[in-house]
Amino acid sequence: MSDAVEAREIRLVVNGREVVRQVAVRRLLADFLREDLGLTATRLACEHGACGACTVIVDGRSARSCLLLAVQADGAEVRTVEGMAEGARLHPLQQAFWEHHALQCGFCTSGFLMTALELVESRAVTGEEEVRHALSGNLCRCTGCANIVAAVLAAMRDRT
Repeated sequence: MSDAVEAREIRLVVNGREVVRQVAVRRLLADFLREDLGLTATRLACEHGACGACTVIVDGRSARSCLLLAVQADGAEVRTVEGMAEGARLHPLQQAFWEHHALQCGFCTSGFLMTALELVESRAVTGEEEVRHALSGNLCRCTGCANIVAAVLAAMRDRT
């Protein structure tokens, strides 16, 4: 048995920028984003997909990056919280989080933002109960999430 780690070239678009890299076939997408690309807003907490801190958008759908291998994202479009703002201008969802005080320590914020981004962009969810259900896979140990839900609802109302 060889000690060599098998690697593969992957191509993907991350926050609008094409990325081509050699990665170990067992490297997690979360580790690839954080360590290889320096996108550290993607947090690792439980590493079992239960907390939602590592949530990113892959081809328009929220996904737990601690459960995906980087090679599984080959050919995909990946968005992280670093790709939401346009220069110094916050994305409307980020602005709503700011205005509604929808964060405390901030550790879980990027995961909530990515999960909520899918909701806002899909326009499929309309009410508070639906938002609460959609966000129920993300954990925040600092708040009861009321301000997070209020921020998402505000962003959904303000979308054009």
